[in-house]
Amino acid sequence: MAIGLILTALGIIITIKANIGYAPWEVFHVGLSNTIGVSFGMTTIIVGIIIAIIVTLLGEKLGLGTILSMVLTGVFADIILMIDFIPIAKSFVVGVIMLIAGLFIISLGTYFYIKTAFGVGPRDNLMVVLARKTKLPVGICRFSVEFFVTVIGWLLGGMVGIGTIISVIAIGFCIQITFGLFKFDVTAVKHEDLGDTFKGLVGKSRK
Repeated sequence: MAIGLILTALGIIITIKANIGYAPWEVFHVGLSNTIGVSFGMTTIIVGIIIAIIVTLLGEKLGLGTILSMVLTGVFADIILMIDFIPIAKSFVVGVIMLIAGLFIISLGTYFYIKTAFGVGPRDNLMVVLARKTKLPVGICRFSVEFFVTVIGWLLGGMVGIGTIISVIAIGFCIQITFGLFKFDVTAVKHEDLGDTFKGLVGKSRK
């Protein structure tokens, strides 16, 4: 799960450094960050908490993975930005390559931490909720979420460019391809909630 969250944060920062328009959630996070005046990582945490409340009300489980995703993705993103080891793309072609690479890294990170079944991160939980409720392919559900947050982020002043359009179109395919390679059905995973995880830990400690 930790590896998955690190990869997710890394992929997010790579899409930002691609410098051809932020990926959908980053359009929203950066726009909101500039609007409310807090760090990028802290903004992702705040948004995560709000989304977690919404998906919990819609019947999804709140698990350890949900909480750690809310907190650690933002923390890891701020650390990666602070270390500043990822260069900014100087050309459009390099930017596109970085953007696609970042989207696949995010998809891989998503696979790793969802597969642990400790609970889905808030943003990915929206994708899962839509997939469960509508019975539509996970790629289409992801696209719908990404399109909505892009519009809101743009209205808040987030950077929208050709990279954003590529991201909105490509993220669903990247998720679909990555999950397909691992033969992973996200709707078939039975996630633990906090109570299940606590009972499991207590049971193991007693043994």
